[in-house]
Amino acid sequence: MGADGPISRSDILCCLIILIQLMSPAPRPAVAARVLELARRVLTIEAEAIQALSDRLDGSLVRAVDLILASPGRVIVSGVGKSGHIGRKFAATLASTGTPAYFVHAAEAAHGDLGMITSSDVLIALSYSGSGEELLKIVPLIKRQGARLIAITGNTSSPLAQEADVHLDAAVKEEACPLNLAPTASTTASLALTDALAVALLDARGFGADDFARSHPGGALGRRLLTHVEDVMRTGSAIPRVAEHALLADALMEMTRAGMGMTAIVGSDDRIVGIYTDGDLRRSLASGCNFSSAGVAEVMSLGPRTIQARALAVEAAEMMERLRISQLLVTDEGGRLVGALNHHDLMLAKVI
Repeated sequence: MGADGPISRSDILCCLIILIQLMSPAPRPAVAARVLELARRVLTIEAEAIQALSDRLDGSLVRAVDLILASPGRVIVSGVGKSGHIGRKFAATLASTGTPAYFVHAAEAAHGDLGMITSSDVLIALSYSGSGEELLKIVPLIKRQGARLIAITGNTSSPLAQEADVHLDAAVKEEACPLNLAPTASTTASLALTDALAVALLDARGFGADDFARSHPGGALGRRLLTHVEDVMRTGSAIPRVAEHALLADALMEMTRAGMGMTAIVGSDDRIVGIYTDGDLRRSLASGCNFSSAGVAEVMSLGPRTIQARALAVEAAEMMERLRISQLLVTDEGGRLVGALNHHDLMLAKVI
């Protein structure tokens, strides 16, 4: 019973609606705006840090490249904390692009891992402050045994920068952190600078696609760079083909059998003289062609696009995309038909 009588069903429904509204989170437009504002500020600060880094690049980067190229040993990258994370990625990038490299944690180096570094090596030390105790502890030992030192810091007057054979300045005006404390813009700048050094070395070594493939045999990179057309193309009876004197009806039957949306038209020596595709079929229908009596040579397309069997499969994919076609005929060096492939074949091989 309510104060003025029994509670109706509509009263209960209204109460439930009000309760649900009270339990639902209220929209927070001010909070959402703050999130987006802060995120955009972070991206702006980091982009400006990289641009400033680019503007002040000088001969130091060239000297670093020359020093590494002249070294008969390897590159050892070292750092602590966030700089260590950047260093690990840098060492991996170097190793995969033609510069033998590995990462050694500065603290571990002082406890035995220093034995990995020889007089023929180059040590690249990353420390934004340039005064990290762990790195400074091993620098004299490195230099004493004859290894060269490249330092990447945000302070040109730091002890690490002063001890280095080459110093690369990675300083930023401010961190993207609102407190200007958490390494954000500084780590982004260091990452970009180490990428610049790695790519400069790649180019100086003449490191090409074949070299890249040898160091990336697994995964998508390996498939794209090591897979050849002959590895994925259809061969033998799976190739749709008819002789140049065949009837159009025969060509249609061959297209249906092979399921590639086309058939090659070949001469007696297996050289390609033309192609008949789904597009040609539509044009034949539109022209009122007599399919039972017409010869395929009357309606085929001349000069079809081809690719050689030893070409990279990724080249075939790029050709198809550029020419907006979905299949290719494959030839040997003498121009004879040896295979065929389409987009589906490349997708199955995970080339695209």
